Amino acid sequence: METTDPVERPALAVKIENSPESRPQSGLDAADMVWEEVVEGGITRFVAVYHSTLPPEIGPIRSVRPMDAPIAAPLRGLLAFAGGQPPFVAAVSDAGLQVVSPDAGDGGFYRIPTRYAPHNLYANPADFLAQADATHVADPIEQFRMASAADQPSALGTGTPASVLRLKLSGVSTPTWGWNPAKQAWLRFEGNAPAVQADGQQLSATNVVVLRVDVVDTRYTDPAGNPVPETDMVGGGQALVASGGRTLQANWTKASESDRVVLTDAHGAPILLAPGNTWVELVPNRTGSVTVG
Repeated sequence: METTDPVERPALAVKIENSPESRPQSGLDAADMVWEEVVEGGITRFVAVYHSTLPPEIGPIRSVRPMDAPIAAPLRGLLAFAGGQPPFVAAVSDAGLQVVSPDAGDGGFYRIPTRYAPHNLYANPADFLAQADATHVADPIEQFRMASAADQPSALGTGTPASVLRLKLSGVSTPTWGWNPAKQAWLRFEGNAPAVQADGQQLSATNVVVLRVDVVDTRYTDPAGNPVPETDMVGGGQALVASGGRTLQANWTKASESDRVVLTDAHGAPILLAPGNTWVELVPNRTGSVTVG
């Protein structure tokens, strides 16, 4: 996101819950990027990335999943979460990220009294960044290509007008994004209900990027016995980019766990997003769907 002041700090990725019990969340609209992923039982969780702006509070914070390492690895910063199965936690460190977790004895986490555990773990993101070690203090590289003042976002140039994106990530997760011309933003809905933060503001995005992905069950299960799914983040597939009330069909590729996701159009040209915050929706190829209206 554009800023007039230099921002010199690492990127902070945080696992945020999205079960009905966790809503409304805190701090999501301050994130530069939010990735939505399917976890066990068909519910979704977010990987919220903070760099330009730090809100005073974020949460509820929950546990790590197998796809979080490749999502956050290109940031080369910190990943904060509340526990997780040992192989998933190890994958974060192996990907070159700094782990911030209460299970590791790290500070900055606190419980709020107005919710029941495990939906009540929160933090001030500045407290996490203060713990960055010497190898995780650099600014992140650009994750998606953004249009400059001399460029036009790709969807505005060659895209098709659209007012709504209806997504099915699972049988119980059906977010919708509606274009609001007055606010010049995509507004988020959980089903038909506005998705709002704890401060009452509806969640919004300058860009919505939909990646069609393969999701497979791992050999691990949650405490209820549900298989833990993993999103395959290395490879590529079809994509959809929504900016400025228009959508553009695209393709995505990610060469390795540590590489960024690259978006290209039908002719192989790089796609430019509009300057602003971006939500990335990981929609399963087999069970998910995308409808543009």
